[in-house]
Amino acid sequence: MSLDNYEGVFNRVPFWQFLANSVFISATTVVLGILINSMAAFALSRLRWRGRGIVLTLILATLIVPFETLALPLLWWVNKLPSLEADGFSLAFSQGWLNTYHVQIIPFIANAFSVYLFYQYFSSIPRELDEAARVDGAGWFTIYARIVMPLSGPAIATVAILTFLPAWNSYLWPLMVIQSEELRPVMVGLQYFFQLNVSWGQVMAYSSLITVPVVALFIAFQKSFINSIASSGVKG
Repeated sequence: MSLDNYEGVFNRVPFWQFLANSVFISATTVVLGILINSMAAFALSRLRWRGRGIVLTLILATLIVPFETLALPLLWWVNKLPSLEADGFSLAFSQGWLNTYHVQIIPFIANAFSVYLFYQYFSSIPRELDEAARVDGAGWFTIYARIVMPLSGPAIATVAILTFLPAWNSYLWPLMVIQSEELRPVMVGLQYFFQLNVSWGQVMAYSSLITVPVVALFIAFQKSFINSIASSGVKG
C-alpha cells in the first residue's frame, strides 16, 4: 500500500469531518451511557425495593431482540419526536429527529448489557461500605458518586470499550436517519469508495485510518479491561 492511497482518501471524502462526527457521537454515547447505566445498576443492586428482580429480568430480556427488528419502529418514533433547533438568535421546535446528532446518540445510551455488567460489579462491593456511609449521614447519590463508582474502575473501562465499539462501527442506523454529509460518521464514509471506480487501495487506507481511535482506546483502558475480565472469573 503506497502513501498515494492515503492522499486519495483525503481527496475523495471529507475524512476529518467524518472523523470528528464519529468521535463526538461515540464519546457522548460512552459518557452518557456510563452515567445512565451505572445509576440504573446501582438502583438495582444496592437499593431494596419491590419488583427490582422483575425489572432486571425485563432489562436482560431486551438482549435477545436484535436491533434490525427495532430499526423501523424506532425510525418511525424518532421522526415524530419534537426537535429544538436554532434559528438565528431564537429557538424553534420542529418535528422529527432525522438528520441530527442526537438521533445517533440518544437511542443507544441505555444498554441492557452495560446495566448487567455494572450490576454484577456493584454486587461484589461490600454493603458494609453503604451502611457506614449511611451512619455518617451520606445519601444514596453520595454513596454512588463517592464510594461505588470510584471502586468500579475496571467495570467503567469495560463498559466504555463495549459502548464505544458499536457506536464507532454504526452503519445501518446513520444510513437510515442521516442525509447531510456534515453529520455522517466514518463508517458511512466507506460507501463513497464503492461508487463509480472502486479503489481497493484507498478502501484499505481508509479502513486503517478509522481503526486508529479504536486501538488507542483499547491501549488506554487495556489494564482496567483485563483486570475486569480477570476479576469476573474469580469466585469465593
